Amino acid sequence: MDTNDTSERTLQERIRAGDESAFDTVFRSHYAHLVRMAESVVRERALAEEVAQEVMLELWRRRETLQVEQTFRAYLLRSTRNRALNHVRHQRVVAREAAIAAMDSPSAPSAEDEMLGTELEQAVHEAINGLPEKCREVFRLSREQGLKYAEIAVTLEISVKTVEKRMGQALAELRDRLQQWLPGKPGGRGRAQQSGEREPA
Repeated sequence: MDTNDTSERTLQERIRAGDESAFDTVFRSHYAHLVRMAESVVRERALAEEVAQEVMLELWRRRETLQVEQTFRAYLLRSTRNRALNHVRHQRVVAREAAIAAMDSPSAPSAEDEMLGTELEQAVHEAINGLPEKCREVFRLSREQGLKYAEIAVTLEISVKTVEKRMGQALAELRDRLQQWLPGKPGGRGRAQQSGEREPA
């Protein structure tokens, strides 16, 4: 048996027996990863920390029946993702109404560069959010969480080939959605077009 497997199994047995130092080891090893995972879903640091803490607390509450089939990392990331998605589903209507209200609020005019930066940031945000859910999940785990394809496969309980396929689809769709912002592309949004200046003939 691999040394890491032995260590994981030992930690699991110690936690089941109520060993707080073993739980503390798992907490310190994985908490930061859980916060990043949750934040990629809920988009709010404080809430992400709350989700991660809830997952770890639930692990301790259910320690006597704990069954980690693979690794603590995969087990906890999957639990965090599911709990974060539940938060999002619960708050979706409120968040949507808040976003609409914010869009309707008057705002002071900004400098051109700031406006372009804001528009590009919004375009990227909308492009990512517009991806099919499964592709968006893989993209965020890879680019925002820094997980390898094999780790994403374990976290989402899919094959590595499926991860590769969804990532490829995500990148292709993002290139298509953001085509107007890419340099040298027909219809690209340059400074002159944004400010209303006419291009020289």
